[in-house]
Amino acid sequence: MIRRLALAFALLLTSLSCVAQEALKIGLNYPQSGRYEYLGLQQRLGAFLAVEEINASGGILGRPVEMVIRNTRLNPKRGVANVQEMIDEHDVQMIFGGVSSAVAIASGKAAKERDRIYFGTLTYANATTGSAGHTHMFRESYNAWMTASAIGQYLAEHYSDKKYFYITADYSWGYSVEESMRTQSGTDDTERHPVTRTPFPNARTQDFQAALEAAEASNADVLVLILGGGDMVRAVNIAHDMDLKEKMQIVWPNTSLGTALQLGPSLMEGIIGAAPWFWNLPYEKGYDRGIEFVEAFSDAYNMRPSSAAASAYSIVYQYKDAVERAGTTNTADVIKALEGHRYSLLKDEQEWRAFDHQNVQSVYVVRMKPRAEVLEDKYYSAFYEILDTVPGEEAARTLEQWQEARRKAGAPLTLQ
Repeated sequence: MIRRLALAFALLLTSLSCVAQEALKIGLNYPQSGRYEYLGLQQRLGAFLAVEEINASGGILGRPVEMVIRNTRLNPKRGVANVQEMIDEHDVQMIFGGVSSAVAIASGKAAKERDRIYFGTLTYANATTGSAGHTHMFRESYNAWMTASAIGQYLAEHYSDKKYFYITADYSWGYSVEESMRTQSGTDDTERHPVTRTPFPNARTQDFQAALEAAEASNADVLVLILGGGDMVRAVNIAHDMDLKEKMQIVWPNTSLGTALQLGPSLMEGIIGAAPWFWNLPYEKGYDRGIEFVEAFSDAYNMRPSSAAASAYSIVYQYKDAVERAGTTNTADVIKALEGHRYSLLKDEQEWRAFDHQNVQSVYVVRMKPRAEVLEDKYYSAFYEILDTVPGEEAARTLEQWQEARRKAGAPLTLQ
């Protein structure tokens, strides 16, 4: 509370210098409703905190930052319409956000058509900065390949020669994660390691029931759930009722604090996954700026920040940094300022890789802690135990692998 009052006071002191300056508008394109609503909320809160802090310190190039927000409803067409409206009617200089990769990819193309940068937050499909990548798309989060590379190494060491069963959301992100997981874990044989795909975005409870019954009948040792948000919640609840955790190791490639909170520590215990960031990471690794963010966010909102909040917060600060290094909001100049830029903010060093605009960063293989340990946290959110850390350069696709993916898709071998 004291910190928020101090920020408000600082904002008043700087308002006189900013009042004559036209606001610099940025757009947040995210789901305000639906199964990924919590992930969207976390993005909004993280972004608001960054904007509040930046305005309290004088804005960007002396201009106050104003955020325009729109609801994608997890619909690519809606996402595109939002981008067009925010640029045409509000003159936003940059747009960011997203949970669905299909929405982010479509929205990013719309931003490029109007010469604006689009920063993807939670868009994990390889295509976002891969086969569908372009000059105006930057992704702050890791991607399916990086996730699978980290988890695949761990599974290959601890679950070699085991039988896997995949339950995959039937859309671009699901396909991308499954393909990458199979490649990295050596489970390409779909007869030995079968899959059931569940509808997206309108899966029903019986869809997950049928998929989990098929998994149980397969006698698999490892169950990989490539699901998110409310779909993951329903699937794990059913798996719990079927006692599947006692029969197989559950792997959840893209973990989410919000989903973990919905399920609770008893159901989450022992599940293995990956994460680009989680709130206790800065404390364990001694990342002071990350600790400042966690404490500011927790004090402001009475909850711990998720990786979605951290991503949105980081994007706003990285945009500020790029604009100020470029000395302008001109899109071409900001792109040049971002490409190849290395920085440390909430964790160890990250890089906006020049050839694909993928943010290359460390990936953490994690396991969900026992209930008693989770509840030791003030906000009952201490879920994450680090099993392994994979450096970004080791986890990410190489230039040659990226170009091969572009070649297969019929895309140019450089960003256009």
